[in-house]
Amino acid sequence: MKKTALARAAAAACALLSGLALVPSTALACEDCDCEDAPITATAAAPARHKLGLVRVQGAAPSSLPSNIPTTRESVTREDIERTINATDSEDALKYLPSLLVRKRYIGDYNHAILSSRASGTGNSARSAVYADGILLSNYLGNGVGGLSFPPRWGLVTPEEIERVDVMYGPFSAAYPGNSVGAVVDYQTRMPTKFEAHAKVGYGTQSSELYGHKASYRAWAASVSVGSREGGFSWWLNVNHTDSDGQPLTFATRMASTGTAVTTATPVTGALLVPNSSNAPWYLLGAGTQYNNTQDHLKLKLAYDLGPTVRANYVLGLWRNDSDGNSTSWLRDAAGKPVYSGAIVIDGRQFTRLTASDFALTREQLQHVMHGVSVKSHSGGEWDWEVAASLYGYQKDGKRQNGLSASGVLSDNPQPGAWTGGAGTLADGSGTGWNTLAAKGIWRPAGTAHVLDFGLQQDSYKLSYLSSGITGNYLADGPGKLLNKVTGKTRLQAAYAQDAWLLNADWKAVLGLRAEHWQARDGRTDFSATSSQAYAPRSENFLSPKAALSWQAAPETVIKLATGRAVRMPTVGELYGATSTTNSQYINDPGLKPEKSWTGELSVEQGWGPLQSRLTLFAETTRDSLYSQTVLDPVANKNISRVQNIDKVGTTGLEATLSAVDWGLKGLDLSGSVTYTDSRIKANAGFVTTPGDTVGKWQPNIPRWRATALAAYRLDKRWSASLAARYSGRQYRTLNNADVNGFAYMGVSRYATADLRLLWKLDRQWSTAFGIDNLNNARYWNFHNYPQRSYSAELKFDL
Repeated sequence: MKKTALARAAAAACALLSGLALVPSTALACEDCDCEDAPITATAAAPARHKLGLVRVQGAAPSSLPSNIPTTRESVTREDIERTINATDSEDALKYLPSLLVRKRYIGDYNHAILSSRASGTGNSARSAVYADGILLSNYLGNGVGGLSFPPRWGLVTPEEIERVDVMYGPFSAAYPGNSVGAVVDYQTRMPTKFEAHAKVGYGTQSSELYGHKASYRAWAASVSVGSREGGFSWWLNVNHTDSDGQPLTFATRMASTGTAVTTATPVTGALLVPNSSNAPWYLLGAGTQYNNTQDHLKLKLAYDLGPTVRANYVLGLWRNDSDGNSTSWLRDAAGKPVYSGAIVIDGRQFTRLTASDFALTREQLQHVMHGVSVKSHSGGEWDWEVAASLYGYQKDGKRQNGLSASGVLSDNPQPGAWTGGAGTLADGSGTGWNTLAAKGIWRPAGTAHVLDFGLQQDSYKLSYLSSGITGNYLADGPGKLLNKVTGKTRLQAAYAQDAWLLNADWKAVLGLRAEHWQARDGRTDFSATSSQAYAPRSENFLSPKAALSWQAAPETVIKLATGRAVRMPTVGELYGATSTTNSQYINDPGLKPEKSWTGELSVEQGWGPLQSRLTLFAETTRDSLYSQTVLDPVANKNISRVQNIDKVGTTGLEATLSAVDWGLKGLDLSGSVTYTDSRIKANAGFVTTPGDTVGKWQPNIPRWRATALAAYRLDKRWSASLAARYSGRQYRTLNNADVNGFAYMGVSRYATADLRLLWKLDRQWSTAFGIDNLNNARYWNFHNYPQRSYSAELKFDL
């Protein structure tokens, strides 16, 4: 019998309620619903009128997320992205999903775009797991952005190649390490079924006005994709080039309280006296970290059917980034010339001399490569299996900066002379990277209501980061005298098993256990050419149980309960990463304890005719939470960062979602979410300023309230429009919540923004889109300032 659109949507809803995030053009066989071997999309919401079942997935590219765990999932498809999101980077696909935020500051943000989830803030990159086609993109060499930066490698996926993104909230699958405690994000990219080709060009512009200084910044991007399938062989090639200018992100400062009586110094004008994030007055002297990025991406994917149910896959990803970071002084002397060096007088008080660290110039050249290979069966029968391996390597990773640190060996080298050379530093991370190995199996015992997943995994990480001083030309010369060096390795070996059991037509249970063996070795920190420290190897073992239960309480009502333990191991960078630049220092701790979290959630999913809703109560208790705290030392004019274990952090919250298709008007789709979170430090032997000053304080970078809303309207077959809004409440960046002023450099502010997108399909092959992000031109902060109102336009061709 031919399916109607309603029946197809109902089948999709049935599979979703069974714990499956569907993939377009994926054939499904669902034991308890009328699913045929035909493409089904999950964008249409419909009442769930089917019973729970154990889902068996077949097809070319299903999600790598486990299909039978009844827990919270959210998804966005290629069609959703095209219609509703001004996506210039792959992380934009997550923009309107509940309780998620990526700290993206400009197009192509490669070093600070960290994912935040319900109980994990934008300083905790190691508390989420991001994959692309099952290959790890999360960077567990470190956590956050202190000293070195460790966001997921978003640049290895472009928006044009995304087929679908699935998100699982919480550490409820035994198949993932403890880094999944916040969320697991799985990007599925395109693989063709016939010859196809795509091309896209885009342009964006932003006008930024802050602290009385105004400028415009632009970005453009172009991508081409081509692929085909002939018999059992398929291939896909995607290339992308992006050239972007970001707004200034940092500011040179002097605390007003550090002014002294005038002796010999240069009187200047142009300094701006404003409150800092702690409401103490300080002078802003100029702007820095204004990046110009040029990025290139290449992705090659090959797949070959070794038989009717076995497929081999290979992925090659190349990512190249050239980044120039510039700075500008606002200070002027009596002759009106810019001032970049020397002691200065502001409002009759003398301040410490300006150095290269105040107005730094940076030049970065990065080239990273990713390989992935897998052989996987997809019979849907009693047995299926997979073996997979991946490698991510820093082929080139160098950062050059003018000026040398104060051991004072060499020249300070401020601007304007630094534009053409002089003394400086070179920080080189070449040779750093990670690799993964996995063997997985699925057993569906005949005649039983069980599906068993099990596997063995090994993830290995190597950090090698050398900083050296250059006496001649920092822009071109090779490494000179060693300033500091960090080396170390970690390895995580794991075995897991989990059983999804259909107790009866209305009840399903999942039990899982993950066993892990963690090692850290070869740790060494060279603090200078004459001072070094080697660290003894460490190893520890952990067990992490998981459990979930779902009940089909009524034809349109499903209740889900899940709990799980997660152990997040210290990263190489946290253990050994004592690094410093001319204006920052990082203090490591080789004895850090792993984080240990218990997370739980209770969800009710309810259909209301054309509406679908979910209400989720979540809670998490984390002991020995790993946190990097950065404090500015105004005397040394350095940012000092230290990783520490926080004894106990407790989080509870409530998340509500609502969605509808063709609600009240054909073509009108609505979705929205509201999340309330109470996340506080319950116990902490450490402190920031005085003992006990962090106990009872809010966990950094977790807002009490956040919300999203999205309305998309298909005017006709050619035109569609969307209007979206996001809100985040007050946050703190510091462990003692001393940053009471969020609307300042280094503060974290509340915000409310709106985005607009208009899509016009000229014909079957050509389409164009226009978008505005931050329509209301909000000015808001997360340590650095986010973009203000931005305009984008794109033209796309599909063959």
